[in-house]
Amino acid sequence: MMDRGHYANERVAYITRVQSFSACHRLHSQSLSDDENKRIFGKCNNPNGHGHNYKVEVTLRGKINQITGMVMNFADMQLHIEETVMKSLDHKNLDLDVAYFANNVSTSENLAVWIWDSMATRLPPCMLYEVKVYETERSAAMYRGE
Repeated sequence: MMDRGHYANERVAYITRVQSFSACHRLHSQSLSDDENKRIFGKCNNPNGHGHNYKVEVTLRGKINQITGMVMNFADMQLHIEETVMKSLDHKNLDLDVAYFANNVSTSENLAVWIWDSMATRLPPCMLYEVKVYETERSAAMYRGE
C-alpha cells in the first residue's frame, strides 16, 4: 500500500475554463457547387453570413502539483485562452479573419480543431485534454486531438 504523500503526488485532475465570444461565419465549401452548399448548409449558407455567441470550454489534464495543489493556475489558463481564442476570434468574421478557414469550412467541429491546435502550441505537451465549442445552447462540438 502506498503512503498518502506518494499517492497525492500521482493524482491527476482535469480543470476547465469557460470563455464566450461572438463571431460570424458562413458555412460554405469551395469543393461543392452553390446548389450543393445551399442544400447541405441551408440558411447557414447565407452569402452575408450569420453570427453566434459561442461558448468554449478548454479542459486541461495533469498531475496535481504537490506544492501548489494545482494542475495550472486558472489565471495562467485564462491568459492562454485570451491570447489564442479571444484575440483571434472575438468579434471576427471567421471566414475572412482566420486564415485556417480560407480552406476549411467554419463549422463548430473545425473551430474546435483550430482552437485545439492554437492552444496546444502554448501549453506543456500532453496537457490539453479537450476543447468543446457550443455554437448554440443545444449544439456543441468536442475535439480531443484525435
